[in-house]
Amino acid sequence: MATIIIPSSSSSSVLCSDNFTTNKTTSYNRSNRQLGPSLLPCSITSLQVSFQSSISKFSNRSVRNCSRRSRGSSFRCSAVDSSVVPSALLFDCDGVLVDTEKDGHRVSFNDTFTEKELGVTWDVDLYGELLKIGGGKERMTAYFNNTGWPKNAPIGEQERKDFIASLHKRKTELFMVLIEKKLLPLRPGVAKLIDQAFAKDVKVAVCSTSNEKAVSAIVSCLLGPDRAEKIQIFAGDVVPRKKPDPAIYNLAATTLGVEPSRCVVVEDSGIGLAAAKAAGMTCIVTKSGYTADEDFANADAVFDCIGDPPEENFDLDFCSTLLQKQYV
Repeated sequence: MATIIIPSSSSSSVLCSDNFTTNKTTSYNRSNRQLGPSLLPCSITSLQVSFQSSISKFSNRSVRNCSRRSRGSSFRCSAVDSSVVPSALLFDCDGVLVDTEKDGHRVSFNDTFTEKELGVTWDVDLYGELLKIGGGKERMTAYFNNTGWPKNAPIGEQERKDFIASLHKRKTELFMVLIEKKLLPLRPGVAKLIDQAFAKDVKVAVCSTSNEKAVSAIVSCLLGPDRAEKIQIFAGDVVPRKKPDPAIYNLAATTLGVEPSRCVVVEDSGIGLAAAKAAGMTCIVTKSGYTADEDFANADAVFDCIGDPPEENFDLDFCSTLLQKQYV
């Protein structure tokens, strides 16, 4: 067993390899530096993070910068039983399965605006800001409400909703063409992790604010029909409130018949992380092009990507270890 003993520091996370960060989930607030209920009593003074030998390859490559002080707070994070696996592995889609936003969704939005002669273009930086709003229809509505509606847009409230819906429908059609042509590849390690889950009878689902047809196209075209038929999709308007609301993750847990506390979520954004944690789930963040600088202090772990061997960052065993964390 590889064990890392971390003394106190003012940092809010422990960097255990070149691109992996474990966080003291929901227990430390960086802004007010107060302990949450999970760390009581406050007299504990050291942090011990333990990894079983089965996953030590992810922490032993380069253990450095391992300092942490939180003014008298600490916890023990240990793997109890390597045979215990998550009941479900839940993936976000855009930015997790595929890094789709900059060269996929953004391009499709702009092509739609051009077709409809709206005189609107979303550049790379602007679109990054708009991604803070979950859902494409919601994104367009907020943008037009803020900057002014196009001259050829309708005036009535319902007519504008229909207008936005028609724009989004066309945008989805254009986006699906990009996916079907396989112009946007899967992110490293995605297929590997899903196959490991299937091998252990772990349920797999995709939970996304994107249109259901677009998500289904990504899953079927890029993961293949054999995997796709085993993956349940929760997407688009299947819930009334989108991320950061936890509704989509609550729905997934209920539909799959699993306890939220037994689910591991893979997200790439702050709003996705907030949704997963509000649903009471363990959440790993794999940073994407637009989210690299977001605050992921509440994540259970943060990586650049899942990764395939020999550049593998984590696997299903690591997910199991996070799920078994015990505070003492």
